[in-house]
Amino acid sequence: MYSIKVDKDIVVAIKEVDVDIIMPHEKVLLDKKDILKNNLKYKDEYIIISTILICSNSNMIIDGHHRYAALKELGCKKIPVTLINYFSDKIITGKNKTLLKKDIISNSQNNNLYEPKTTKHLIYCNENKKWFPITLVSSLYNLSLNK
Repeated sequence: MYSIKVDKDIVVAIKEVDVDIIMPHEKVLLDKKDILKNNLKYKDEYIIISTILICSNSNMIIDGHHRYAALKELGCKKIPVTLINYFSDKIITGKNKTLLKKDIISNSQNNNLYEPKTTKHLIYCNENKKWFPITLVSSLYNLSLNK
């Protein structure tokens, strides 16, 4: 299912959630978001897209800010997400760990967004004994654009 092997308790669920409950923690690059949005809006009734990774406790985006912004602007009411146990010690905010997860969530809740690509979330792969970009835990999802 995923391209790396992670602890079973990290992925809580894969489902569609209401776009309005999702909270970003970073700003998006407008040109990158617009390119993605333009590519998506010319698709048929369905698109295949990687799920957005969100914290299962706070609904904060961990990975997928541009996908979220593009889908929201396209009028999607429900967005495909992978709910993650964000406070697992197998997830870090970057190699130097200078940002604390609780601070990232607090800033998100207060709409104090970081600059794009400030956080570099990594996840530990038990099989390889290495840290990888957390986006590898995303799943491909067949989303109806008529929602």
